[in-house]
Order: sequence, then C-alpha cells, then structure tokens
Amino acid sequence: MTIDVVRTADGWWIERDGHAIGIETAATTTAELLADRAAVEKAAENAGASAGTRPIAELAHESPVTAPCRVVAQMVNYRSHAKDSGFDPDRVSPTFFRKSSASISGPTDPIVKPAHVRLLDYEVELGLVLGAAVPIGTVVTEATLAEYVAGLVVANDVSARDVQLTKGQFYESKSYPTFTPVGPRLTLLEPEDFPHLINLRLRLAVNGVPRQDRTLADMIVGPARALTLLARFQTLAPGDLLLTGTPGGTALKAPPKIVEKIGALLPPERKWRTFFARQEANPRYLKPGDVVTASIATPDGRIDLGCQHTTVTAP
Repeated sequence: MTIDVVRTADGWWIERDGHAIGIETAATTTAELLADRAAVEKAAENAGASAGTRPIAELAHESPVTAPCRVVAQMVNYRSHAKDSGFDPDRVSPTFFRKSSASISGPTDPIVKPAHVRLLDYEVELGLVLGAAVPIGTVVTEATLAEYVAGLVVANDVSARDVQLTKGQFYESKSYPTFTPVGPRLTLLEPEDFPHLINLRLRLAVNGVPRQDRTLADMIVGPARALTLLARFQTLAPGDLLLTGTPGGTALKAPPKIVEKIGALLPPERKWRTFFARQEANPRYLKPGDVVTASIATPDGRIDLGCQHTTVTAP
C-alpha cells in the first residue's frame, strides 16, 4: 500500500482520505525523511484516527522534494512526444540533461515567466525520487527497481523554448526559478506497487482545456533502464529526482517537412526570425494569467500522486 507524504513550512504530514497527520521526525530534507521511514510508517498507522488530524485543504503545500538535490531529466522519452518533435520513436537515443534544483517550487506556487522569455512551454512528467544511492555502473532491473526508487511525484518541466532553441542547450532554458513545480504529494511505494506503474496516466490542462494525456505505456525507455543508462556516468543519492520525460501535446511541435526544407535554405538569422514569428502566433504557449493543472494516477486509484494547480505570472 502506498503512503502519501506532503510537506509544509511546519514539517511533514501523512495524507489520507482528505486529512493529514503530522510525522514526528527531525527530518528537514527529503533524504532525511526517507531515512526515517519508521517515523513515516508510525504516522501512517495513526492516519486513520480522528484525533490529531487536520483537513488537507488547510495545509499550504511546499515541494515534497527539497533542494539542493540533483535534478536529472530525460529528453524525448514518449512516443507521442517524439512524433510531435519530428523524430522516429524507434530511432530515438536515450538522452539526459540536468536542471538546477533552484528551479524547484511548490505545487501551488506561481510559475514566473521571465521578462525576456517569449515562448513558455509546459511538460507534465513523472518524477522518480531516489531512496538509495545509485553508484556508477549500477544495473537496475524491474526486479530491483524498488531497491532504488522510494517514491513518485508529479512534476512540470517548464521550458523557455526560445532560449532552448537559439542556444542549443537545456540547462538555462529549464532552470529559471519556479520552472520545476513538484508535488503535491510524495507517494512512497511498496515493492508490490511497481508492476502498476505502467498504468499511470499523465494529464495536463491549461485553463481547463486538456493538452497532454498519456499513460506510461507510451514511454520509450522505462525507469529501470533509464537508471541503468544514467548510472554509466552519473551517480545519484537519496532525495535526488529523475524526471522521466513528457508525452505529446506540448506547445512546441516540429514544423511540417516542407516548411522545414524551405527553412533550411534561409540564412540563420532570417530562419530564426521566421520560426519565432510563427511560434509566437501559437496560442498554446503559456502567458501570465494561465492556470496549469497537472495530475498523475492509475485508473483504479491504487497510485495517485495528486494534482498541481499553478498560475503563470509576470516577474
């Protein structure tokens, strides 16, 4: 059975049936909380009692993943997103990039659109929260995945596409403050929960209009394989966060082939000017006032990571 943990400025809580009960722990970081599993389980045992509980709606949620930590993300890891990006899903090579953990924000905090960013995009992602070290050379299998992954979170890999495309890199374009909303819950898993991950459904809407909706069955490289590939060059520690890619439906899409061929003939400056003029006419990019909701759950409710509600604001 999963255990849903939330975090506030006052500490850590177990969430169950719309109520919360405090976890008696000295932990201030996610890694420390995961190390104090006994306190988490003790609070979970008492979560059904009425005494000492608070309505979950009264809590001001903060990200259940604390910074500093490593934030690593997978690029083009859903077949639908690969097609939107102009790639053949069967020929995509697994690729990783880093985000600054200073970009982590809470599940109801505003997403602040920097003044110079013109094309602000969204990407709902399943986040894996590490519960054990992953040294270089580690091989993770489906059978051993539970030894390394403690829990799951909803994340939004917010992206400044104009920065990303013109500079040809991801770190800056995805690392501005508030560009990684996380939560509301850290859902801790038991080994028997892992076979159900394939049924997790990722959904994102803007102003109530659905934009992204896929299950993990659309994923190209699954969590166990991703951790194995990542461990070829990157160590991970408890409390670190791996974002596992986003489904199709983002604002950015590859131009039609004929437009792409014509664009290749233009001088670089004119090509970018033409491309961005077309993109700025796309109403799907985020703007101040937009409300983004993102959720991940299995259809039967066995695993439910909750729903983010974030509003885009100007600086």
